[in-house]
Amino acid sequence: MRVTVISGGTDGMGRGTLEARLRRGDEVIAIGSNPAKGQAVQALSDRVHFLQADLSSVAATRKVIDTIKERWPKIDALALFANRQSPKRTVTAEGLEQTFALYYLSRYLLSHGLREQLDAAERPVIVNVAGVGITKGSIHWDDLQLAQKYGMVDAQLQAGRANDLLGVDFAERSGSRARYVLYHPGFTRSGDLSTMPAAIRGLIRAASVFAKPVEKSIHPIVEWIEKPPSDALTASNQGKPVPLSTKTLDPADARRLGTMTDELLARLTADQGS
Repeated sequence: MRVTVISGGTDGMGRGTLEARLRRGDEVIAIGSNPAKGQAVQALSDRVHFLQADLSSVAATRKVIDTIKERWPKIDALALFANRQSPKRTVTAEGLEQTFALYYLSRYLLSHGLREQLDAAERPVIVNVAGVGITKGSIHWDDLQLAQKYGMVDAQLQAGRANDLLGVDFAERSGSRARYVLYHPGFTRSGDLSTMPAAIRGLIRAASVFAKPVEKSIHPIVEWIEKPPSDALTASNQGKPVPLSTKTLDPADARRLGTMTDELLARLTADQGS
């Protein structure tokens, strides 16, 4: 039986992928922060396991990684969806800007932290659902936490570009057997809008008539989990290949961000141990 781990697996595209993989016979581990939604997905099957965690917390993310490693020696697939838009700059208890911590850093930790379990599988794959192919936004190298100037869209774009570089860095530096897929599904009727102001929620819901249904957007993800690509890194924007020469996938930038991320995590570890 294949084992699939899904961050953000209780809602939207994450839940859609969970249900699709259940139909394919997988055992699924869903990571999410809402216990009621977790109970709802657990009720679908005894092959669903819910792990409650606030993935904007490095400590909580590391704890859930440890739990998975203790209970599942082999993981076939890791699908990364967890994200939440924050209209105002929010700082976590660990001093991190929330979007950066949840949208990028949790995915970095899960990708690298579960490497041993992924490498134990016959055909392991990681699917990182973000915005590959979009070239707007940039990494604020001197202000990753956006302390000097914050905007919700800017924060989302920076984290999206960071996820692009995460895929490049993982494929180049990790030494893992896992295939890494960067995937932009396009505008989809998915996601938790509860943190958004009422006016913005209304606009998004009005525009959702033009959005793709979850079932269409997750189809490539379900198939990649079934049959991972042969290349170490694959980038796809709404079904169209993204050239790995695209400027947002620059290997030098990927190495730079990977090094900065490792240094940041080492500082957090030292602070939490003191």
